[in-house]
Amino acid sequence: MSEDRKKVILVDDNPINLKLARNTLMGKYDVFTVPSAEKLFQLLEKTIPDIILLDVMMPEMNGYEAIKILKNNEQTAHIPVIFLTAKSDTNSELEGFVHGAVDYVSKPFSPQLLLKRVDVHVLVESQKNELLHVNKNLQHLVDEKTEEVLELQNSILRTMSNLVEYRDDVTGGHIERTEHLLKLLLQEMYAQKIYEEEMEAWDVRLIIQSAQLHDVGKIAIRDNILMKQGPLTQEEFEQMKMHTSFGEKIIEKIQMSAKESIFLIHAKIMAGTHHEKWDGSGYPKGISGPGIPLQGRLMALVDVYDALTSERPYKKAYSHDEAVKIISDSGGIQFDPALIGAFLAAARRFVA
Repeated sequence: MSEDRKKVILVDDNPINLKLARNTLMGKYDVFTVPSAEKLFQLLEKTIPDIILLDVMMPEMNGYEAIKILKNNEQTAHIPVIFLTAKSDTNSELEGFVHGAVDYVSKPFSPQLLLKRVDVHVLVESQKNELLHVNKNLQHLVDEKTEEVLELQNSILRTMSNLVEYRDDVTGGHIERTEHLLKLLLQEMYAQKIYEEEMEAWDVRLIIQSAQLHDVGKIAIRDNILMKQGPLTQEEFEQMKMHTSFGEKIIEKIQMSAKESIFLIHAKIMAGTHHEKWDGSGYPKGISGPGIPLQGRLMALVDVYDALTSERPYKKAYSHDEAVKIISDSGGIQFDPALIGAFLAAARRFVA
């Protein structure tokens, strides 16, 4: 038998019908004949055909019972089934279609009609499979292009965040570290199902990408403040605090020149709210509790942890344990108390 030819299984308890149908189709198809549904299922363990011609009225197991089994089996559900039947009433035909048959051929059948019906349904099935293959390839291409866009997007984000860090030598590496810490914190939150409903629609990759822009507003801060090697005066600190509002405005300008982007929405929220505090004493808006977007509450945790454990000209770096304790003790004051548990679990991985 040729591997290029389509396979047909004929199922009929009448050997004369089997012979006639086989002789009709064998010039174009590889034909397998079986006298019962039981023999059909035995054959299907070895051979998966392109179409099945199934007699309706058979002893032991009729065609309706057999097609139910075929359609409930993942390996055979896709195979088109044409019923062979001596019945000609509409109800019998309808029952077959309900169970998943694609066509009926009445017995005694015309050889030319049988061949034409088989040709049509084999062609339809082939075209359907080809369409599925094309769609699968298209989806693969779409996925590739999407990945390319994400990589380009990430590269642009990285360049923008690096512009901030090149000017702000004091906090060098801060963006990369907070991005990594945020990833670990999010993993713990998903594991512990904290704010599960709120994060259900989040794309973690976009959230982590967005974190790169949380300090983008520092681009608008004067060099004598941003690069100062020492503590800021109160007036200077008030200017520094404006980087949150500047960040929102910068991202808004990007949004105006680009299509609506989820990661820019997240980025704007993080830029504008990562210095808000749970008790309302933060800036720039002094919002409190659940009124602070979850993205900002998350960013606040990793931002402060990195600030505590990093050395500055005006302070030494806290140890990991000291920083974790400070943050833990600030739950319900500076930070969302519901996030502290996930933070403590993630903190064990921060050092590594």
